[in-house]
Amino acid sequence: MDEEPQRAERPPGWSADPQPAPDARALLAEVAKGDEAAFDQLYEVIARPVFGLVRRLLRNAAQSEEVTQEVLVEVWRTATHYRPDKGSAMTWVLTLAHRRAVDRVRSEQSAADREAKVGSRSGARAFDEVSESVLGRLEQLQVRRCMSTLTELQRESVLLTYYRGYTYREAAELVGSPMATVKTRLRDALIRLRDCLGVG
Repeated sequence: MDEEPQRAERPPGWSADPQPAPDARALLAEVAKGDEAAFDQLYEVIARPVFGLVRRLLRNAAQSEEVTQEVLVEVWRTATHYRPDKGSAMTWVLTLAHRRAVDRVRSEQSAADREAKVGSRSGARAFDEVSESVLGRLEQLQVRRCMSTLTELQRESVLLTYYRGYTYREAAELVGSPMATVKTRLRDALIRLRDCLGVG
């Protein structure tokens, strides 16, 4: 008696029979061609693992959310760089995430070290150290600036899914909108972010 209502609440396409997991490699190949629907599917596969990895490395929730957003945008922008012969799609994505998270840790540590050294010793800072920090800050500012160009509803959908790690269905339930509406907002937001970031 209880099984029918439970089935009714399952997402469209869900089956009691085990379904094969989406092929991240095939999806990534489609994303490399600019297929936004494939990115929607890829997002469902990679968002939680990316956030989980970044969160373990950074520990700070707000920074983890920012870096996760940066990684997902980077996957969209650089999908053409993925080489199947060098490893799985998930390994490639998590390598991007690990690199971003480590860069953020180093950037934060460098900033903390510089602040600690202020007044204790003089001398010119290494150019590479300063330029790396500046470029990292500029990229963060660019992502924030581009996020500000989204509508309030688009930004809310991005924050819930990319930042908070909710699935499309969970985000739809939280905002009280159909899942298709949330997916449309995210697709439009993705196009805006891509254009704002200057990706062709």
